[in-house]
Amino acid sequence: MPSAAPSAAFQPSGVITLTTDFGHKDPFVGVMKGQVLRRFPAARLVDLTHEVLVHWPAEAGFWLGRSFAYFPPGTVHVAVVDPGVGSSRDIAVVEAEGQLFLAPDNGLLAGVLERLVSTPILRRFDDGVLRELEIHRPSATFHGRDIFAPVAAELAAGRLRPEALGPVVRELVPGWLDEPVLAGGQLSGVVVTVDHFGNLLTNLDAPLVAQVATPVVRAGGQEILLRRTYSDVRPGEYVALINSFGVLEVARAEKSAAKGLGLGRGAPILVSPRRA
Repeated sequence: MPSAAPSAAFQPSGVITLTTDFGHKDPFVGVMKGQVLRRFPAARLVDLTHEVLVHWPAEAGFWLGRSFAYFPPGTVHVAVVDPGVGSSRDIAVVEAEGQLFLAPDNGLLAGVLERLVSTPILRRFDDGVLRELEIHRPSATFHGRDIFAPVAAELAAGRLRPEALGPVVRELVPGWLDEPVLAGGQLSGVVVTVDHFGNLLTNLDAPLVAQVATPVVRAGGQEILLRRTYSDVRPGEYVALINSFGVLEVARAEKSAAKGLGLGRGAPILVSPRRA
């Protein structure tokens, strides 16, 4: 947990982001937006992504943790990847850097906490808030619609303050991903997600990669040199680079690295010094 200065106080801007594993085939995302707009018609809704791997909170946390800095203070971020919906799992609230984050307390927000530069305020959502908002019978299977969306609307509208959401806690459920390991001059990590282009995005941040002398990436039986951008290799060749989100990415110029290497989420990635 960062031990920096306290976070700036939250002042709502009316912006709400949505991150889910719902996809776009069904009406789930649209219904969540409808619930927000019923309570707060002036809300400005941003779809961060709805294509997170189903039931894998780590990917949602990865994207949210690397995206929130591009949003203005006062943004409410709602992330719902919730295999434990309807169970005894808690809802987590994080107030940090003038923004708010709402998600199931299932490790999802670990990806946000590790990216903060200020000390966050962590809360456990109190179900009594629902009665105050006249939410009496939330579904056991769709908390995105019945809890997260209306609560986010009230927060974004300024009618509900973060301190009213529940008691402060010391910690949240830890993340699902193992931390990268740097040992013997070699760095090991995993693929967190595969993007639309078939690029493999890892949990290895640029400062970690920089600690390996003359690095070469080993993935799927290939040794891949670290380059600046995709066009530094010929079409069809593999390339490793630090991408626009500051993490190590394995790509294949004009093709899919995931298909070519046969790798996906959770696959091991090694960064080692280049052999002479």
